[in-house]
Amino acid sequence: MIGHFPIVAEFKSPRTVSANNPMTPARSTVYPVSTMARIGATPFAFPDFHGATRRLVLLNLFAYFALLLAQVAFPHPATPLSDLFGLYPGAFLHGWLWQPITYSLIHPGLWGALFELLSLWFLAGFLENVHSPSWITGLYAASVLGTALAAIGIYAVAPTLGLPLREVSLYGCIGGIFGLLVAIGALNGDVQFLLFFTIGIKARYLVALYALIAIAMLFGEQKMYAFSQLGGALAGLLYLRMAPRRGVSFAFSEKWYALRNGYYRWKRRRAARKFEVYMRRQGRTVRFDGRGKQLDEDHDDKKRWN
Repeated sequence: MIGHFPIVAEFKSPRTVSANNPMTPARSTVYPVSTMARIGATPFAFPDFHGATRRLVLLNLFAYFALLLAQVAFPHPATPLSDLFGLYPGAFLHGWLWQPITYSLIHPGLWGALFELLSLWFLAGFLENVHSPSWITGLYAASVLGTALAAIGIYAVAPTLGLPLREVSLYGCIGGIFGLLVAIGALNGDVQFLLFFTIGIKARYLVALYALIAIAMLFGEQKMYAFSQLGGALAGLLYLRMAPRRGVSFAFSEKWYALRNGYYRWKRRRAARKFEVYMRRQGRTVRFDGRGKQLDEDHDDKKRWN
């Protein structure tokens, strides 16, 4: 499978040459943490395990052990849990609507789960150095859902287009990992990754290599799997270009509070109009501005504050 290996990244700070002695390097330039993320002090250091990174890894780890315990408790179920919660596009179209959400939590194999969670830890931890946890969670969720929608879409249109397509089960968080990798390639394309702790490659070239492998797989028997991975990458790229920097949840909360405050202002203006009618019936005239604040006709009177 594409992406089943841990990834390590290292930043190398540039050095300037002294004017007096060209062979003697001057003081190294170190990028601040706010502008240049860093995974660790050494190439093999693990990134920080906190925030959205910790929640995503622990959620997948909990689902892995929960699946193991369920298989021990129910060794011969009518429908295997991996088939029930994995993604089968045909089953989704027949009413199993939870599968696009649950398939990323299914990790049937030990080594596949290990490599996926390590990659998730490295990539999400790297991005979380410069982005908020809600932004990381939104990017991961968008990539996972984009992977599922791409698989369902190609399965639905394949008979119409006459494409020979073999339905396969999708499981694991590779789609989310691919989306995270695309974000790193777009934002920090010059980051050096070490594949298998030996091969150095820049992030943008690694993303291009993944994309070429997926495109090549479109001409084989794994069309649905390859197309779904490309869908996850595209969803991650669209999220990167269109989503708010502080995350979708923050933008949603801002919209919600704006709507709530607008409703309260409307109620205040409505109450002000009713009060104007009431005061006219009492033989007095009062006025309010557009925000429902009473206007004082005597501008020299400093005793009243509205």
